Amino acid sequence: MTEQKLEVKEKKEEFEPKIIGFLCNWCAYAGADLAGVSRIQYPANIRIIRVMCSGRVDPAFILAAFKNGADGVLVAGCHLPSDCHYLTGNFKALRRVLLLKKVLKEFGIEPERLRIEWVSASEGDRFATIIKEMVEEIKKLGPNPLKAGGKVNV
Repeated sequence: MTEQKLEVKEKKEEFEPKIIGFLCNWCAYAGADLAGVSRIQYPANIRIIRVMCSGRVDPAFILAAFKNGADGVLVAGCHLPSDCHYLTGNFKALRRVLLLKKVLKEFGIEPERLRIEWVSASEGDRFATIIKEMVEEIKKLGPNPLKAGGKVNV
């Protein structure tokens, strides 16, 4: 391998994605807490923001996370169809995330960087698995194009 290829390979291996997680207080956040108290290991790449309901995550929050350098964003809430403490919050979150994935694609940001998951309070192991999978997926995609001074296609 040439020196240049080795440098690129080393830089990719050094890349540790920064993931912002918007977690529902009643289910997903409790699942993350269970993972912690159960000492289930998962990557420390996620920064968790507790919200009362996944349906309260404003699309502007997600776009701001990407604009400010997040490599990935996770929205996690109560299981569909009927676990939401606010009845329809998880449906609202799902609609918003699906729409935002289309918007991100139009801006030239891979839609795979945004993920929505359903995690109950008793699923600490599932939460850990989701984070591990997401970190690996984002590592394959590389850094957020906006982070390196890249421009989005508007």
